[in-house]
Amino acid sequence: MTQKVLSHIDKDGNATILLNRPELHNAFDPGMGAQMITTLRQLEANPKVRAVVLMGQGKSFCAGADIEHMRKSARFTQEQNRKAAYQTAQMFYTLYTLKKPTIARVHGAVHGGGVGLVAACDIAIGSRDATFRFSEVRLGIVPAMISPYVVAAIGERYARRYFLSGEEFDSAEAYRIGLLHDLVELENLNPAIGHMLSQLYCGGPQAIVAAKAQIGKVAHASITEAVVEDTARTIAEIRATAEAQEGLGAFLEKRKAAWIEPASQKKTKKKG
Repeated sequence: MTQKVLSHIDKDGNATILLNRPELHNAFDPGMGAQMITTLRQLEANPKVRAVVLMGQGKSFCAGADIEHMRKSARFTQEQNRKAAYQTAQMFYTLYTLKKPTIARVHGAVHGGGVGLVAACDIAIGSRDATFRFSEVRLGIVPAMISPYVVAAIGERYARRYFLSGEEFDSAEAYRIGLLHDLVELENLNPAIGHMLSQLYCGGPQAIVAAKAQIGKVAHASITEAVVEDTARTIAEIRATAEAQEGLGAFLEKRKAAWIEPASQKKTKKKG
């Protein structure tokens, strides 16, 4: 079976997931979705992995769902359609709920479900050549599976415009509405990803996992006594961990914490 999703882990614990259908601008079908889910779960279970970078092979990040597959799905039974759709929905959910931090490396065309992948990542860094479009309505369908992640990323107001119009927008607009966190020239995209990884690795690995989980708990919750109690309990439990004691000790002793070994710092030392 063709590997539609490739992955690699380097010596620093950086994991890269590569969407590998460049001839179709990395459009995904159920097979690609299944491979993506398997890859994400394997990386999450690997203790060596500290962060995951998602990128596309070739000219585009991801053109969304495979049009040919969607055309064939018109002949599926309702149950077959539901199962295929649910598998794709699980791909977005698995990415969004991954315990480790995720970074989207965005370039070229990003359409439909491709925008959903960007929105499902914790951090999105794009090049100025990137273009975006929620093309679903122009195909007579709706961006249903990606809607929770996109609306969380850009808000209801911008979703109303771009979901309904299906118009293309550029990387500057994606940055303005919050879909992209950083915007750089294409030749600076990899250095920007490297810089972000080095920033992530300054934090305690378990603390980053806990911080990501905390966002999910409070993002849409009312500030109630129960929420206040939970936040107090969370920080009390974290403070007692060996990682927290190491981090606080390093700060007071004006030294680097034991977990700080990003490749960028190693390279800086060699240059010096």
